[in-house]
Amino acid sequence: MSNNSSPTDISNLTDWNGPFDLPQFEALQEADFRTAFDITLKRDKEQTLEIANNPDEPTYENTIVAFEVMDSGLGKVASLFYSRAGNDTDDRIKEIEREIAPKLAAHHSEMSMNPEAFARIDAVYQKRDELDLSTEEHEVLEKYWRGYVKNGAKLEDDDKKRLAEITSKLAVLYTNFGQNVLADSNDWTLHLQTDEEIAGLPDFLLDTLKAQAKERGLEDGFLLTLSRPVLAPFMQFSTRRDLREKAYKAGISRGSRGGETDNVENIKNILKLRKEKAKLLGYNDFAEVRLENTMAKSAESVNQLLNEVWPRALERAKEEEAELLVLAQEMGHNDIIEPWDWRFYSEKLREKKFNFSEAEIKPYFQLDQIIDASFDVANRLFGLTFKQREDITPHHPDAKVFEVFDPSGKTKAIFIADYFARPSKRSGAWMSAYQSQHKLKTIDGKDGKMPFIYNIMNFAKPAEGEPALLSADDARTLFHEFGHALHGILSDVTYPSVSGTSVSRDFVELPSQLYEHWLTVPEILKKHATHYKTGEPIPAELVEKLIKSQTFNNGYETLGYCASSFVDIAFHTAGEVEDPLKFQEELLEKLEMPHAVSMYHRAPHFLHVFSSEGYAAGYYSYMWSEVLDSDAFAAFEETDNPFNPELAKLLHDHIYSKGGSEKPEVLYEKFRGRMPTPEAMIKKRGLETA
Repeated sequence: MSNNSSPTDISNLTDWNGPFDLPQFEALQEADFRTAFDITLKRDKEQTLEIANNPDEPTYENTIVAFEVMDSGLGKVASLFYSRAGNDTDDRIKEIEREIAPKLAAHHSEMSMNPEAFARIDAVYQKRDELDLSTEEHEVLEKYWRGYVKNGAKLEDDDKKRLAEITSKLAVLYTNFGQNVLADSNDWTLHLQTDEEIAGLPDFLLDTLKAQAKERGLEDGFLLTLSRPVLAPFMQFSTRRDLREKAYKAGISRGSRGGETDNVENIKNILKLRKEKAKLLGYNDFAEVRLENTMAKSAESVNQLLNEVWPRALERAKEEEAELLVLAQEMGHNDIIEPWDWRFYSEKLREKKFNFSEAEIKPYFQLDQIIDASFDVANRLFGLTFKQREDITPHHPDAKVFEVFDPSGKTKAIFIADYFARPSKRSGAWMSAYQSQHKLKTIDGKDGKMPFIYNIMNFAKPAEGEPALLSADDARTLFHEFGHALHGILSDVTYPSVSGTSVSRDFVELPSQLYEHWLTVPEILKKHATHYKTGEPIPAELVEKLIKSQTFNNGYETLGYCASSFVDIAFHTAGEVEDPLKFQEELLEKLEMPHAVSMYHRAPHFLHVFSSEGYAAGYYSYMWSEVLDSDAFAAFEETDNPFNPELAKLLHDHIYSKGGSEKPEVLYEKFRGRMPTPEAMIKKRGLETA
């Protein structure tokens, strides 16, 4: 970031004037964020109260539309700040994040509890059936009304005050939780220096580990970190069982190592405050608060889905473990299968069963080619084209900027992609927006806004001059996050509050998980999966092995996911949780979770659930959406054409472009003609019973 302008000049943060009205990232300064938040928080309050205290009779236009187009600059400042905090943080940003979290929470509480604002919204809501509103306008009005009610607008003054206190405390706890996980993730490394320590590791991984060592200032050897794109293949290929154990334990202990970065007390306090918040709002528990406006509706429905899948996955995982043990014994392993053994022996079993190894795939999965593949699918389905704009400076030198064109050649969106891991970036992969699409006339007289969408990932950065090679799992992650990006890029709604991914939590994963299916369409792989040295396309027999092996090890994978989902729902339907780790382990014991199977996320580093309310009581939504995405792709399979134009148009018109402008079940039925059942998902996971 530049250090040239005055620290009180916040125009670069609030008045975007880069190409396409993008932010000028190169002109932003860390020091400006504090001032910018102070100024825009004040401005946001003034503008909110101006609408709330309008002496005219409340109407949809002077209340709901007025709130929709209100532009205090706070949203712009927050989008830039939290993008930076997530993808390239430092001590100063962390400090500002800790300071601003309670301020933002207090402001949000004060504005969403404002009696005059709610009175206007409620007046419009009570006469909604007389107003001749469109379906989208009904959804927007209901979203405002429910949002105010859930933020305490109907509470008595003392309860409003307490709810505001809870919201502020939670904001601090969420920030601390996320920063603790990042600190623990960065704190651990393993310097590998001898041939014995790198035994079994394939060349592509060694190249990456060598590059990581140099990046951290080490002159020799190889450096293992807890970044998933390097940790996962290390667990698959390292023949050093002791090092696998060390790396595994480092990974699962994030957030629970004691000391300043320990998250156990944070979890206790978060759950206690969420429970109190639910009670204040008139709900039995926090799960009720979160699930009320989802497709699932209730914790009972969530557990019903998980319980339908769990016994099938448990049986399959036990069969998988028995196979692994036989193979391990043949290889001289005379112990039980431990969690740090599973991926190693399952990789050996995959090689034996399918004559296929993940290491064979990776040379064909070049990052740039997989990016092209994701764009190609978007072109075939929706007519989009992408042009890299090297003349536009992104938020980080590693990121790429693309101009997105619709079928007529008109600029549709800006897409920014940031693919490589770095110590300053939080783990995982995600999509977000600097700006969401809408069609309302803005305060400055413009006709709506185009979307500025970005993807963040954590792939291993290659050595200088070498191509980045992805695992099949990495490639699926890229397609998954780009599916989210398309939900934002293709958005075609009038109101910003229902734009793009502004949908119920258990519907938001449909566009992303559905998009993953096109990665393994043979014609896409044949065109884009080319060997990084020879340029030869991936052999047809290797594609066939990849597709056949997709259900391999799915008992293990399904249990890992479902266990985290069960724990999430149990936390948020329980009373006080005195010992979160004991609570977690007792639940796993009750579920008969096999010792050798790992949860996807143990509570102390469960960022989805405890670094915000994003997926709190909602981690199940990946599987709920998988029921939808499996059924949706089956529609294409039934026509023997993965790019069937009639279905692609229905998909565009009723899923990717509609945001939250209609109820999700209505949108799905318009696409598919009916609601789905779990069968296609169970088949996709290979969990059918004989």
